[in-house]
Amino acid sequence: MKERCFAGGEAVKRTEERIREMVKVLPPELQHEVEDFVQFLLEKRARKPKGKFKFDWEGALEDLRDQYTSVELQHKALEWWGD
Repeated sequence: MKERCFAGGEAVKRTEERIREMVKVLPPELQHEVEDFVQFLLEKRARKPKGKFKFDWEGALEDLRDQYTSVELQHKALEWWGD
């Protein structure tokens, strides 16, 4: 399936037809898997972004600025996550 698919184009129609033909020859249980996968793709596509990333944690380590360099803080964070 190397051809590009543009909405409304002949390439889309050919792709749809190829998919139909492939699904027809599958046993019923695999046809159901294809249906499940298509449903998953539709749901994945419909998911909305959760919003902008918040920096409400910004400055939380400010009191450690004089004790550690940024690299040391990165290492400390890895240690803390491992606990």
